[in-house]
Amino acid sequence: MMNEKVSALLNDQINKELYSAYLYLDMANFYAGQGLDGFANWYEIQAREEQDHAMLMYKYLHNNDQAVTLEAIAKPDKVYKTLMDPLKAAHAHEQYVTGLINAIYDAAQEARDHRTVQFLDWFIKEQGEEEANSSGLIRKMELFGDDAKALYMLNSELAGRVYSAPSLKL
Repeated sequence: MMNEKVSALLNDQINKELYSAYLYLDMANFYAGQGLDGFANWYEIQAREEQDHAMLMYKYLHNNDQAVTLEAIAKPDKVYKTLMDPLKAAHAHEQYVTGLINAIYDAAQEARDHRTVQFLDWFIKEQGEEEANSSGLIRKMELFGDDAKALYMLNSELAGRVYSAPSLKL
């Protein structure tokens, strides 16, 4: 049987992943309003990935006979003034989520819940990728964002991103 604390943390994380999706959709909306469809595409795909993360946790809990309680999703409260603002907010948010995933991992290890530790291994790796991607976007914007032609190229690069569902098997 799954540890009660680990189950509660995973249940809470479902809500946080859905909030992340909502936050990224808000960022996509900002960029769409700026005429940067590539940036909007990037964050729309980020939103879908976060929804997938929530569903993986949802299914994992159900597969382990744990009840899932869905909570309200908070409205994103960020106000973006520059093209860099969402990029920095996204990176800070990914660092926050990494801390949350690490806390669940620690609780699972403490409870000797090896199945959940193994399940969370994928999320640990995923968070490393998410942080690298978000910091990479910041670096690119710092290098190219002030030049209209380079910004156009970066926007075009981001427009080429396609969605792929996670490969984690439950």
